[in-house]
Amino acid sequence: MCDQFVGTWKLLSSENFEDYLKELGVGFATRKMAGVAKPNITISINGDMITIKTESTFKNTEISFRLGEEFDETTADDRKTKNVMTLDNGILKQVQKWDGKETVIKRKVMDGNLVVECTMNTVTCKRVYEKA
Repeated sequence: MCDQFVGTWKLLSSENFEDYLKELGVGFATRKMAGVAKPNITISINGDMITIKTESTFKNTEISFRLGEEFDETTADDRKTKNVMTLDNGILKQVQKWDGKETVIKRKVMDGNLVVECTMNTVTCKRVYEKA
């Protein structure tokens, strides 16, 4: 199911991340701190429960969820969000909603790397992680 995502991943490259954070409404100082952080992501599966831990010098977050079931997340920039994760054609898609807004985060494994694409309105950022 999601086995290709399991493991620890470290940030390799990041494109347009600050513009994406700005589109989310993240303040200047937080954008700057987040922009220099080099997070590690650890993805694990226990039965039908998937856990994604993100760790950096900026902030650590953890979400656990079942595919197709809504869950709450307090994001690294402190937004209180409602989320649903689905898996379709090898893409783990997260739809995140708060205050009448919505962003979509897609995770996929390509060429042995974890590729994360985040879209808010017309702004998209791409972050690539390699196995640690």
